[in-house]
Amino acid sequence: MVKVGFYQFYPKFGRPRENLDTVLAALQDVDTDIIVLPELAFTGYLFKNREEALGLAEDPNDSAIVASLTNVCQSQGFHIVTGFAEKEGEKVYNSALLIGAGGVLSTYRKLHLFNTEKSCFDPGNLPLTVYRVQGVTIGMMVCFDWAFPEIARVLSLMGADLLCHPANLVLPYCQQAMTTRCLENRVFAVTANRVGTEDRPHARLTFTGQSQITAPDGAILYRAGPDEEGLFTMEIDIEKARDKRLTPHNHLFEDRRPEFYQALCQKGS
Repeated sequence: MVKVGFYQFYPKFGRPRENLDTVLAALQDVDTDIIVLPELAFTGYLFKNREEALGLAEDPNDSAIVASLTNVCQSQGFHIVTGFAEKEGEKVYNSALLIGAGGVLSTYRKLHLFNTEKSCFDPGNLPLTVYRVQGVTIGMMVCFDWAFPEIARVLSLMGADLLCHPANLVLPYCQQAMTTRCLENRVFAVTANRVGTEDRPHARLTFTGQSQITAPDGAILYRAGPDEEGLFTMEIDIEKARDKRLTPHNHLFEDRRPEFYQALCQKGS
């Protein structure tokens, strides 16, 4: 058994130190193996332009936030997956970091940018990867990636048992879609969304909360409320993600016919 969870909260835009203090307070004395935080958990979401995003982003190799999260992982013996505004030179990415006692273990840069993110972030440029911690193979995806089943499928084919999914959701579809992503790949998922409203001079967004833990059969094991802040953990039997049979005669991966899926590798018009 593995204990996983999420922290659903209200990040304040442009106040990374305050958001870090909020997260650190929530993580004190938590008994878990893996905890997932929302997308862009420390900066907030609604950037007005690329320059503002660059100004708030950090290089994970020189980040007080990453250093603090590493210390928590070291002292409490768990791993964190968090959304992170990642700066690399003059590039800025909407990223997810897997952090343990030794620092950043793996980085995912969001491949599918949503709406105005396209004017603020560079598109992800790293290959999809999985990483094994606590006896679990983790794959990371971020928010709008839910709309592209290829992400969950590729991570699952690479051996992911658990999809860690930081999010800042505003559309009403994702939570339901993730039940299908889990069912069609027989994997667990932790979707960590945020709550609250960002009301900025150029735009206003309200986030939907409802962070959830989803099972390989598509069952929602736990879903938070749309407005509540809080941390939730539960034990899952990760072996259930390693059995890909739907019937005695059907194996989700062995029954695939990739020779007929060539259109998936062609860019749409």
